[in-house]
Amino acid sequence: MAVLDSKIPDGPLEEKWEKHKNNINLVNPANKRNINIIVVGTGLAGGSAAATLAELGYNVKTFCYQDSPRRAHSIAAQGGINASKNYQGDGDSDYRLFYDTVKGGDYRSREANVYRLAQVSGNIIDQCVAQGVPFAREYGGLLDNRSFGGVLVSRTFYAKGQTGQQLLLGAYSAMNRQINRGKILSYNRHEMMDLVLVDGKARGIIARNMLTGEIERHSAHAVVLASGGYGNVFYLSTNAMGSNVMAAWRAHRRGAYFANPCYTQIHPTCIPVTGDHQSKLTLMSESLRNDGRIWVPKKKEDAQAIREGKKKPTDLSEDERDYYLERRYPAFGNLVPRDVASRAAKERCDAGFGVNKTGEAVFLDFASAIQRYGKEKAFTMGHKNPSKEEITKLGKEAVAAKYGNLFDMYQKIVDQNPYETPMMIYPAVHYTMGGLWVDYNLQTTIPGCYAAGEANFSDHGANRLGASALMQGLADGYFVLPYTIGDYLSKDIGTGKIPTDSAEFDAVEKDVRTRIEKLMNAGGKNSVDSYHKKLGRIMWDKCGMARNEQGLKEALEEIVALREDFWKNVKVPGTAAGKNSELEKAGRVADFLELGELFAKDALHRNESAGGHFREEYQTEEGEALRDDENFRYVAAWEYTGNIGEARLHKEELEFNNIELKTRSYK
Repeated sequence: MAVLDSKIPDGPLEEKWEKHKNNINLVNPANKRNINIIVVGTGLAGGSAAATLAELGYNVKTFCYQDSPRRAHSIAAQGGINASKNYQGDGDSDYRLFYDTVKGGDYRSREANVYRLAQVSGNIIDQCVAQGVPFAREYGGLLDNRSFGGVLVSRTFYAKGQTGQQLLLGAYSAMNRQINRGKILSYNRHEMMDLVLVDGKARGIIARNMLTGEIERHSAHAVVLASGGYGNVFYLSTNAMGSNVMAAWRAHRRGAYFANPCYTQIHPTCIPVTGDHQSKLTLMSESLRNDGRIWVPKKKEDAQAIREGKKKPTDLSEDERDYYLERRYPAFGNLVPRDVASRAAKERCDAGFGVNKTGEAVFLDFASAIQRYGKEKAFTMGHKNPSKEEITKLGKEAVAAKYGNLFDMYQKIVDQNPYETPMMIYPAVHYTMGGLWVDYNLQTTIPGCYAAGEANFSDHGANRLGASALMQGLADGYFVLPYTIGDYLSKDIGTGKIPTDSAEFDAVEKDVRTRIEKLMNAGGKNSVDSYHKKLGRIMWDKCGMARNEQGLKEALEEIVALREDFWKNVKVPGTAAGKNSELEKAGRVADFLELGELFAKDALHRNESAGGHFREEYQTEEGEALRDDENFRYVAAWEYTGNIGEARLHKEELEFNNIELKTRSYK
């Protein structure tokens, strides 16, 4: 077992990052002009990193499989971005954000990384305001905040329900400035197929032009992977259909350790599954839990009547409703962390209180908020005795101002008016806390290969708090990686351009072409999607919200068998010499079929429950996650050996010197 050097600097927690920045090596401006960096993925983490690195003077190549960086899945992060500005004066601080994040991750994250994240969070807001991101503002002109799950303060900055989109446009505009300067060469509709190592260092990638089918070689002095998470291993998830694990997984196969793959987040606020026809799920922002109250009927017969269409939710009085989160967690109520809220919804539905036709949905109700906002607005308008109709009208207007686009989206998908009847929601796969293992500098176990944003494992532990994904992505891209990558590149100022006509590039390109030919020549009769759906069903049933030893062992056997069948019987129509979306999907599903096995292996070895990893054998009498800090207080980093079943485990022990390690409670 290798010793994992996380390169965490010594000294007091609050001084580590500043001390580290002062002590690491730098590259002077003249030398930056001679250094090339590849950035794979142009969402918030990759886009911000590319723009900042180019602004510093490095020559950057960016790669994304979409037709534009504006199409990155970051655009779907609706609710907001956290920062410890304490604009509300409610007691927030860097330490409070740090504490909430470590606790929210069920004490399975690295203290030093999380504190740094909290320290730079305020800088992100300043940067984005300067870029013109239209954050919501209060009457006095200050930026507004709202609350998200797992916290007792308001620290989430937002742009209505379009925060991810607006932040992405800010990063994209910064990228465009560098594209126009010639400092960024943008390769859209290109997919990274493999990582190239020269003398043990990441020195380039093999990419496929998705329009022409051409296989291309691109070299650089360092490679940054910012390609997002792997939630689509479940097939049905809130991720965009194209989201995949290819870049990270190909790096893993070349020597980058993969950390905590079983730590996957189930988001409690998604539109429920309606049938086998679906290919993805739609997220309703966690911001809705600020004002929406979650409930199911108290009586099973009422739930049954609603499922059969004999009763409407509005027919039930307050006394006939079970606001189960408020009942079970009075301190946090509807704003408990996502893993807690998701398991609570599953428990109610499993007990027979689900409210849609499949029995897998709960209500998210805005009736109380509409009345509260309506009364407040009427009062401020000088109407001391408003009618019920006026209160309702004004309340709907206030709710629309905050969440209007989310309500419109729900109505278009479900064909129900959420202003008049409660939304129906149910948990779904959303975010992956696992990813490539990185040290404090965001460098993987491959020298010169860095991972940023959701592609790495570093900041969220076993569960991510809402509005922290955008924070981490932009922190990594704008304020961490541009400093830390210089420490590595300072040793490359005399290296010169990396040639692509080397034996190492030849060998990796040959591997890529062989893999493509194998997919094209499988000659089977089954579609790629059929395998992806089968894998997703295995993952959801046996590696989803609840897991157990028997199910995980079955999953391992079933995934191996499915993968063998895939390579024998998949059918990829068309040719590789041109645009072929089925070939693209086939390559991604092949990677998911390997990742899925490692996922189950990781979940099986971790005999405890922590955050999003809930083993049914390890729970408290009240059904909460039961950690085993004596035996599993570590990051599980897996080394590829050529056989997933024989992956080698390495451990990074987690130290908690600034936060007391205790049972997580939101009651």
